[in-house]
Amino acid sequence: MIRKISPVKKILILVMILALPGFLYYLLNTKGKNRYKPLPYFGPKEMSGTSHKFHGEVIPDTTYHQLPAFKLVDQNGDTVSSESLANKIFIVNFFYTNCPAVCNTINNNIKGLLNDYAKNKMFVFISITVDPERDSVAALQKYAENFKPPGIEWKFLTGDTSVIYPLARKGFLVDAVKVNKDEFIYSDKLIMIDKEKHVRGYYSGTSIKDIAKLNDEIKVMIAEELRKIDKPLY
Repeated sequence: MIRKISPVKKILILVMILALPGFLYYLLNTKGKNRYKPLPYFGPKEMSGTSHKFHGEVIPDTTYHQLPAFKLVDQNGDTVSSESLANKIFIVNFFYTNCPAVCNTINNNIKGLLNDYAKNKMFVFISITVDPERDSVAALQKYAENFKPPGIEWKFLTGDTSVIYPLARKGFLVDAVKVNKDEFIYSDKLIMIDKEKHVRGYYSGTSIKDIAKLNDEIKVMIAEELRKIDKPLY
């Protein structure tokens, strides 16, 4: 037996269908400002003792974990430092050129993101070796040719273990240690860093699902940074 829908219910259903897009738009946009869930901050944080006003409300300021100053060398022999990366969003991963297939899997997944951000000057991809004793500038240059990043800022970095290992652990908050001549413990994560050198996201470099999430959150991060350029005062 087919039950007829009453005229009142039909009207209610129609109203809901027509109202839903407007309601979703309202959630995303209030007074012309796109509202989205901001990306989290990772690492230790503390209250700074200062505050700011937002919509008339006094909000205590929080000091978030930041990368320490560092200086490494890329596959072209150029120095890459925290200063040269000023005002850049960057995605970082750790690897080594003699690594088993997992490193190539991660870097191939990074390669898949390159075309989307090739022309974005606020973005840099960075891969840091955990085996700098063997991964010289020449070795990194040869390795980078396998991924062919022309016109794209993808830097493969080397340096000294006294810089790289502490930077991994205390800066990016991931593991990086040499076990023996041919074996290293290191994270498979891709790490997103904002322009203020805060850690804003971790994504498994071997997970297609995480890579897709990273791609989405890169866009959120870019939007967040662009909003700061013309941030209103309250």
